Amino acid sequence: MSRIFGEIRQNGYVVRDIRAAMEHWTQVLGVGPFFYVDKPPIEDFRYRGAPSDVDVAIALSNSGPLQIELIEQRNDAPSMYRDFREAGHEGLQHVAYWTEDFDTDFERALKLGYEVGQSGQVGGADGRFVYFSAEGHPGTVIELSEISGAKGEIFKAIAEASRTWDGSDPIRAV
Repeated sequence: MSRIFGEIRQNGYVVRDIRAAMEHWTQVLGVGPFFYVDKPPIEDFRYRGAPSDVDVAIALSNSGPLQIELIEQRNDAPSMYRDFREAGHEGLQHVAYWTEDFDTDFERALKLGYEVGQSGQVGGADGRFVYFSAEGHPGTVIELSEISGAKGEIFKAIAEASRTWDGSDPIRAV
């Protein structure tokens, strides 16, 4: 457990082929079902403070309490996903902490010297997210994700579907 942010709630994997990644997770690892979003409604996406028109597909599932996020960036817009991929990496890009008190946790991170790499909002009000530029090696980017709104309810539904998954319908389009 992080003494700064609490429990890691999500591992985020940047992949080159999201369909192949979902197949691997469901067939080889037995994790699923994955909820696939071809074009998530990301608002106000910023990379290093500047607007960016990032185009990503995402898929979400859970393995116990840990959410697995697969991310495929489909354009070359500036983002930390693009940077990770262009550095020759594929796989674990970030760990995420969830918060219902985004402003307090965000300010604490800034006071500790964390720098914002990218940010945005998804799922309407109370769905902000920020990625801090703390990458010392692949997989150490830190995301702070607000879950007090609709996004949090969706995350709960995904976790419940994963708890009771019988192996059928492994990829579910949202």
